[in-house]
Amino acid sequence: MQAADLHPGMAVLDVACGTGEPAISVASLLAGTGSVIGIDISSEPLKIAEQRAMTRGLKNISFQQGDAHQLPFADAMFDRITSRLGIMFFADTPRVFREMHRVMKPSGAVALVSWGPFENQPYFQSSIATIVREVPGAVVPDTGASMFRYGEPGSVARELEAAGFRDCRDELKTVPWVWPGPPEQVWEYFQEATVPFRSLIDAIPPAERARVEAAVLERIASYYDGRQVNFTAAINLARAVA
Repeated sequence: MQAADLHPGMAVLDVACGTGEPAISVASLLAGTGSVIGIDISSEPLKIAEQRAMTRGLKNISFQQGDAHQLPFADAMFDRITSRLGIMFFADTPRVFREMHRVMKPSGAVALVSWGPFENQPYFQSSIATIVREVPGAVVPDTGASMFRYGEPGSVARELEAAGFRDCRDELKTVPWVWPGPPEQVWEYFQEATVPFRSLIDAIPPAERARVEAAVLERIASYYDGRQVNFTAAINLARAVA
């Protein structure tokens, strides 16, 4: 949100908003001014986003289902476009970036966050890397490996420039990522929510599951202070102007 350089009255599009972030935080920061639209290809998360926005009494935000490869908006509509941990999942990211450029005002800017390198992610090293180490023959599926395809500095900036943006830059950053609860909750959440690694989790032999889970929990517990799990996250923060 700092990278987006938001100001009152702006029109903001949040792409791949899921259950509403950072769209809801953007709308709160604008303090009732401007307009924020959150778009996602899946309808179910948007229902949660709408409920969260309603609970917060936000009137300057709306959500709609749509495909980022063909944004359902007219040219030059938005002052800012944000996307957090979404661009890695697009089938044709260069096309999505061209669409972002199309719907952005000439004075607009984008701020995007993707995952950094896999090896610098305590959350995934504690879970996925542990499973691969503990289960002979297990490998990270392509759907999971693609999550980290923008872990190289400059990788997002190059695609933004090719899509027509200017002053394109990205930087790898390490930020705090805290889970307010015990290791068991982290592991439970991971199994329920991490779709790209589902095939790897399902491949754990039933006879080995208890042993593998114990190894995962031991690794997660190394970040636990008795109150919360203190991970960090490596991210690639990209910015560009139209």
